[in-house]
Amino acid sequence: MTDQTSSTPTSSTGGPLAGTVVVDLSRALAGPHATQMLGDQGARVIKVETPNGGDDTRSWGPPFVGDEHVSTYFLSTNRNKESITLDLKDEADREVLLQLVDRADVLVENYRTGVLERLGLGIESLTARNPRLVVLSITGFGHDGPEGGRAGYDQIAQGEAGLMSLTGSGPEDPQRVGVPIADMLSGMYGAYGVLAALHERERTGVGSVVRTSLLAAVVGVHAFQGTRWTVAGQVGQAQGNHHPSIAPYGLFRCRDGAVQISVGSEGLWRKFCAGFDLDPEAEGLATNPERVGNHARVVELVETAFADSDAEPLLARLAEVGIPAGKVRTLDEVYAWDQVHSQGLVIDVEHPQLGTITTPGPPLRFFAGDGTEVTHRDHVAPPTLDQHGASVRAWLEQTHPQSEEGRA
Repeated sequence: MTDQTSSTPTSSTGGPLAGTVVVDLSRALAGPHATQMLGDQGARVIKVETPNGGDDTRSWGPPFVGDEHVSTYFLSTNRNKESITLDLKDEADREVLLQLVDRADVLVENYRTGVLERLGLGIESLTARNPRLVVLSITGFGHDGPEGGRAGYDQIAQGEAGLMSLTGSGPEDPQRVGVPIADMLSGMYGAYGVLAALHERERTGVGSVVRTSLLAAVVGVHAFQGTRWTVAGQVGQAQGNHHPSIAPYGLFRCRDGAVQISVGSEGLWRKFCAGFDLDPEAEGLATNPERVGNHARVVELVETAFADSDAEPLLARLAEVGIPAGKVRTLDEVYAWDQVHSQGLVIDVEHPQLGTITTPGPPLRFFAGDGTEVTHRDHVAPPTLDQHGASVRAWLEQTHPQSEEGRA
């Protein structure tokens, strides 16, 4: 594993969710991202896949790597899991799933509404079978309502939930975010909901059903753009790499490229002007509302001030002045960056087909009260299809539902 910090970590504790059993019926990205988050924190995640190819993302590519044509898409969201293949239309395999449900703390699914019911595996029947079960159910547009049955894919949700209208060079140039952000956010909200439900179960003794959707996740992060409409009656629009409510805040050209700056307060505006020989009280630019209203003039002023400087010395000058600033890195530059490595955001894992591979790491770190970093677990590479089928079946034979032994 890549060294995550200069401090010495304590021995592994298994993680905050050690002993929690998660049955993962989800595929593609939203549900698998949620279960990966739970697995990162020590939960035992048993990923149930179809025998004929498994999770959809196993075939999403290129790129594929290795002689077995492993999908890098699948590798991105399935670490710290076990894989078992089950045909849920087969009576014997359904019985195996029910045995897993009996022993589970959490079940995660992202089927279209009604599919599990048609398989004889409706949520009501599963929770009646295991009243302590916490169920996370993720859909595209919600479980009910006039369009509750719609299939949900990330880019469609980005458009329908308004995100694309806010992203791009201008109102006539809607763009999707460069990662499947609706999927990722719904997975994050889902994992958050699972933790809340597990906490509530400590008090009530019974589980609950957590529902979210790609639509809900994107609307949930509208932030100021949401209240800009609901309170102020203004419809936000895409305006490229500049902030609609703060100026100067965005991407500005310099002699050999561009830099980004965030002048987010009047104090920073005065510092910026002092550092670049500008008048902070210039007519029409003295306050943030004035600068937002005269945005084109602000851009021209800043880029004129930057015109004779290359990016690297300009960033150094901005740091000296005290202005938050940065460059736009390509992903190869990001993963080579010492700061990324120092935060544990790059890890090495052993894959059964590929050997040692390097992947993005979990975004959370934990520390003891004395400041010592705690290493919760050794991360495990995403599984091959049915890699753990035999061992999971053996575990089912050796354990009993809802027992301490079964949760070990």
